[in-house]
Amino acid sequence: MMRIFLTGYMGSGKSTLGKRLANKLGLSFIDLDEYFEQKFKTSISLFFERFGEASFRRLEHEVLREVIKKFDDVVISSGGGTPCYDNNMDLMNRNGTTIYMKLPAGVLAFRLSKSPFRYKRPMLKGLDKNSMLQTITRHLEEREVFYSQSKIVIDAHKSTVEKIAELIINAI
Repeated sequence: MMRIFLTGYMGSGKSTLGKRLANKLGLSFIDLDEYFEQKFKTSISLFFERFGEASFRRLEHEVLREVIKKFDDVVISSGGGTPCYDNNMDLMNRNGTTIYMKLPAGVLAFRLSKSPFRYKRPMLKGLDKNSMLQTITRHLEEREVFYSQSKIVIDAHKSTVEKIAELIINAI
């Protein structure tokens, strides 16, 4: 059984890398955010608006537990905040190999400001570039304590998806 969890801030490339890694290793791929949206038949953004972050985090934890129970040979892209709530980081570490896709706040802000999906992200909705950078910097400071508990930390800056996938394959 091989279960790999990709962690890191939104925009760090978890989903893109996860698909490539799963393909190279012959594993399934699950994007936890997409799984949540399919299960509850709503976007995370809309769920946040209607029910708030606390409700989302509670259900996100349940979805993570469900995915762990149902899937063995899989690469799972966690949500950016998933590791930071409800002992999820510990849960992922106990049930697979965790990999932190580490990127500087400036790179994340640049990527996210260019993303066509930017407005789907509840934490960044309505922010200008400067406010976005400040928010990302603050979030990274708060979340680093969780992300850094990953078994493998990858400096994803200035590297291709292909090179990062090879690094991970060699490390696991």
